[in-house]
Amino acid sequence: MVRVISVANQKGGVGKTTTAISLAAGFARAGSRTLLIDLDPQCNATSGLGFDPTPRHPLVLGTPIRETLRASTPLLDVLPGCRRFGDVERLAAADDPNRFQRMTRQLARETQGYDFVLIDCPPSLGPLTRAALAWSSEVLTPIQCEYFAMEGLVQMIEVIGEAMRRPGAALQYGGVALTMCDPTLELTREVEQEVREFFGEIVFKTTIPRDVAVSEAPSHGKSIVDYAPRSRGARAYIELCMEVLERV
Repeated sequence: MVRVISVANQKGGVGKTTTAISLAAGFARAGSRTLLIDLDPQCNATSGLGFDPTPRHPLVLGTPIRETLRASTPLLDVLPGCRRFGDVERLAAADDPNRFQRMTRQLARETQGYDFVLIDCPPSLGPLTRAALAWSSEVLTPIQCEYFAMEGLVQMIEVIGEAMRRPGAALQYGGVALTMCDPTLELTREVEQEVREFFGEIVFKTTIPRDVAVSEAPSHGKSIVDYAPRSRGARAYIELCMEVLERV
């Protein structure tokens, strides 16, 4: 059964897109057929793997998504994001439950051949993120190891709780990933301790370190595990992939 994982946090700059790209690439390297869906109108997951945004979104048009897919590696496909305002608005489908149901059925039907589907959500709690959570079986939340890490998480948890309580929902909390960690800083240690005390066992053991290679990779249109496979960041994301694979 396909695992659909939304990578979501209402705060920007926490490593959300980097985490979505890196996990997708890691799953593919582990032999899992993987689809990365860029649902963020900024389209950073699309450009970060060297592709251009799509002019029209297939989930809005009702056309087969395979006509828009781009192959990043033999086992990793990308459904590019769309910056067209009208399509972004329709994807949210807040004004049309019938359209939302149609898109949900299309997504479920056309992703059956995959082992993993990762959705890179916008940095907000708006309709697109809520739609992604409704489509997903799991949600993974990256949290930056800095002062404002916990800010707004109460609202994020409330939105996730609402999605879990929807009739027929199968959403589970997949985990919390600590990103941009610098173990030499006391602040990092304090934030990590606070997050682990607050969330408990759902926090992944693996932490993602600050690594210049992680920042460089998108400019080359590659994930960190393909751009610098021996870097600290790549090793950490591979370890995080293994943790996610073990949480079945």
